[in-house]
Amino acid sequence: MAAAATAEPAPPRVGSVGFVGAGRMAEAIAQGLILAGKVEARHVLASAPTDRNLCRFRALGCQTTHSNQEVLQSCSVVFFATKPHILPAVLAEVAPVVTSEHILVSVAAGVSLSILEELLPPATRVLRVLPNLPCMVQEGAIVIARGRHARRSEAELLQTLLEACGQCEEVPESYVDIHTALSGSGVAFVCMFSEALAEGAIKMGMPSGMAHRIAAQTLLGTAKMLLQKRQHPAQLRTDVCTPGGTTIYGLHALEQGRLRAATMSAVEAATSRAKELSRK
Repeated sequence: MAAAATAEPAPPRVGSVGFVGAGRMAEAIAQGLILAGKVEARHVLASAPTDRNLCRFRALGCQTTHSNQEVLQSCSVVFFATKPHILPAVLAEVAPVVTSEHILVSVAAGVSLSILEELLPPATRVLRVLPNLPCMVQEGAIVIARGRHARRSEAELLQTLLEACGQCEEVPESYVDIHTALSGSGVAFVCMFSEALAEGAIKMGMPSGMAHRIAAQTLLGTAKMLLQKRQHPAQLRTDVCTPGGTTIYGLHALEQGRLRAATMSAVEAATSRAKELSRK
């Protein structure tokens, strides 16, 4: 009789969720988890050196402390949301209280899984998460990469939690720098396009506030159609474009301005810079 295949362990249960670092991204993740009912506010504990950012966590109903070690001693899932250059010192500080029960999640850009694992006790379960700014309105694009000792069940748990903040996918770590450019920096690229779109309407006589509202709504509606209909952008573009109509004339102007090439170059440049920062 053939031996039964070993089943992947069920995702661990979440008790308390901790945040070491209490900046905007930590607040956005905490708010998403609480609003979606993934964790109760009283079971969230955040630490920071001063009260400047902690007051926003207290406004959500969360617990706060100035002790990073206290977060590790109280929580099983801990997000490290510090600035990348201070993360090594923070990990050295908390390493003595890290146990096999912890799931540690780094939100710091440019700090690889291998460096995280090197700075923590052997066999620590570590994952990297790269969110973007729209997590603040629960419409983020988030990727997860897991370290050598993190199992699929931990990645699934984290994905379930972070879906409260937007779309969340597990990827190989090699995609993380690309995601930084596409979706992290991409927010700025899209804002620049939205600004230019509105300014074109302003030039033609539309009031500024109205132009910017309509441009933003156009981006929002288009994004929803692409995601919900699962269409390739070229198909939706073709649907809008009628022979001899306004759209094809506008697209011709964009092609003359090399919009496509400039955008691809922007993603390439931002990815290269992310890789460069990761090597420092």
